[in-house]
Amino acid sequence: MANFLKVLVEKAIDHAKSGYYDVSSSAIFSRSQSLKDAILACKTVPIIAELKQASPTMGKHVHGDVKAMAKAMERGGAIGISVLTEREFFDGSLEKLRVVRETVSIPILMKDIIVSVVQLEAASKLGASAVLLIKKVYDQRMCEENLDDMIKTAHSLGLEVLLETHTEEEFLSGMDTEADVLGINNRDLETLKVDLGVSERILTNVKVKRKPIVCESGINSPAQVILLKNLGADAFLVGTFIMTSTDIEGSVRELVRAYDVCQG
Repeated sequence: MANFLKVLVEKAIDHAKSGYYDVSSSAIFSRSQSLKDAILACKTVPIIAELKQASPTMGKHVHGDVKAMAKAMERGGAIGISVLTEREFFDGSLEKLRVVRETVSIPILMKDIIVSVVQLEAASKLGASAVLLIKKVYDQRMCEENLDDMIKTAHSLGLEVLLETHTEEEFLSGMDTEADVLGINNRDLETLKVDLGVSERILTNVKVKRKPIVCESGINSPAQVILLKNLGADAFLVGTFIMTSTDIEGSVRELVRAYDVCQG
């Protein structure tokens, strides 16, 4: 199987050069609260609900009304919403980010394969609170940009950075960056295989913790949330479990109240 992450990066570079991420200055929106602060202030389980209407592994999801989905996620208790803007494989768009920003008051994470400053500028103008950067993309020099410079640029634009890692080595070195939040993706973006054990192993082996930690991918039950929370995870980014549900609000609430659900 081809390295899917490289395919994603190549498409992202093409899209950035094509003008897809060029946003008119008239589209500037006000930014909501900090994603990091929302995680730390949450009194229940911090859930970042992902608005993902398609994926390479799951195909097209059935839900269609972006505004209704965003409202349901907020009502369910999500502390933030991750919006896919990658269009080739995830049916994302900047328009969806704009609609969500106009609809909810909670923080928004722009999730994409970010390889260019122009993408950071688009996120800032559209009112995102944070962006996701994939550490492997920069460690393996898949794009021309430098990770430290991208983090500094994001901060200069008023954006926080969720830095995504997949290995213990990436996680440890990620702690030493200026990223605001550190993610552990249970999905290997090269093969698209998901292994919840990735988070379990990293959280068990690494005791140094200087940033909030978000577990991503493969989370589909309150029991899994509790397991990883007890190992040291601070928050959870959940997409497929929520998006394939017939009750988005209820699915988010089920994870937010994971301890009550399991005790009940």
